[in-house]
Amino acid sequence: MTTEIPTRAAAFELFKKYNSSESLLKHALAVEGVMRYMARKAGEDEEKWGVIGLIHDLDYEKYPDQHCIMTKKILEQNNWPEEYIRAVLSHGWGLATDIEPITLVEKTIYAVDELTGLVTTSALVRPSRSVMDMEARSVKKKWNDRRFAAGVDRSVIEKGAAMLGMSLDDLIADCIMGMREVAEDIGLKGVSTTQG
Repeated sequence: MTTEIPTRAAAFELFKKYNSSESLLKHALAVEGVMRYMARKAGEDEEKWGVIGLIHDLDYEKYPDQHCIMTKKILEQNNWPEEYIRAVLSHGWGLATDIEPITLVEKTIYAVDELTGLVTTSALVRPSRSVMDMEARSVKKKWNDRRFAAGVDRSVIEKGAAMLGMSLDDLIADCIMGMREVAEDIGLKGVSTTQG
C-alpha cells in the first residue's frame, strides 16, 4: 500500500467519522488554526501542520482509554504517511505515548494542544466571550489558579514552550493569534452588541 498525503478535506471527513462531540470538533479546529498560524510564522508547510492539528484527537471520543493507540491504527489503515502519524502521536508524549517530540511540527503540537484549552476557557469568562480582544496577559493571570481550567496540564505547556525555545508569553500570544483566525468556527468570535 502506498501512502498518500492526506488532504484537509479527507482529514476532516475522517475526524467526523469518529467524532460527533461539538467540543472535540471545536478543539480540533482550534489546534488546526494555531498549527497553521505557527507553520506560516516558521516558514513551514501550513497544510501539513494544519492536517496534523485537525486529526490529533481522532480516537478520543470513541476510545478515550486507548488514546493515540487507536489513532495510530486508524491512520495506518487509511495509508497516512509515517511522518504525519508520528507527529500526531507525539502530542501525547509522556501521557499516552512514548514518542518524544523531535521535529518542529511535533514540538509545536505538543506545546499548543493543552494551551488551546486554557485560551478557550480564558476567553469564555471574558465579557466579550472572544479571543478577538484577548491578550496573553489575560491568560497568564489565570495561570497560577489551578482550579481554573483544572484539566489543563500546565507542565506540558511549559515543557512545550521550552522545547520551542519560546517564552510562555510568546507561545500564548501565538496561540491566541492562531485561534483568532478560526474564532468563528470555534465559537470565540464574541457576542455581538448590535441588534440585527
